[in-house]
Amino acid sequence: MLITSAFGDARIALDRLMANDQAVAAIEHAAALLVHTFENGGRVYACGNGGSMSDAMHFAEELTGRFRSNRRGLAAQAISDVGHISCVANDFGYEQVFSRYVQSHGRTGDCLFAISTSGKSANVVNAAVAAKEIGMSVVALTGKTETQLEVLADVCIATPAGEFADRAQELHIKVIHILIELVERKFFPENYSVNNQTA
Repeated sequence: MLITSAFGDARIALDRLMANDQAVAAIEHAAALLVHTFENGGRVYACGNGGSMSDAMHFAEELTGRFRSNRRGLAAQAISDVGHISCVANDFGYEQVFSRYVQSHGRTGDCLFAISTSGKSANVVNAAVAAKEIGMSVVALTGKTETQLEVLADVCIATPAGEFADRAQELHIKVIHILIELVERKFFPENYSVNNQTA
């Protein structure tokens, strides 16, 4: 049956990611970079295309809003402003929509959370280039290894999960939630006390 087969494929992909020591270490490293950014008064910008833009928005709103329990917001922004994107795409080309935003808003000490299942989306790669030029750190989330984005990133979390992007994106949202929880546990440990919830 297609439905149970799809669940089985997703479980296999997750099991493979769990067994990938390099990916697990990368998640830990990425969380440390995010924590360092916030500790030093920096902001995190997130970008991606299509489903990855939705993931970038999800990532940012969980940080500025709440994840599991109430706490103060953390400085995060998805690059998703339609006015900015349509303006830059029209005047400079779609390949520049994220890099122009990074150049305009990013500062040394900030962090770019760059999502691309292929690891080679031109506008995401350009954003990483712009971030590095400013002195920002770059955390990449991809669905493949040995990509252009990985080369530019301070840390790259790769979730290879088969031929199609949907499996990689399913793992991406799991990684995103883990990153947010690790950040929250650092800054708001009281939200994870036995009185608030079961760890």
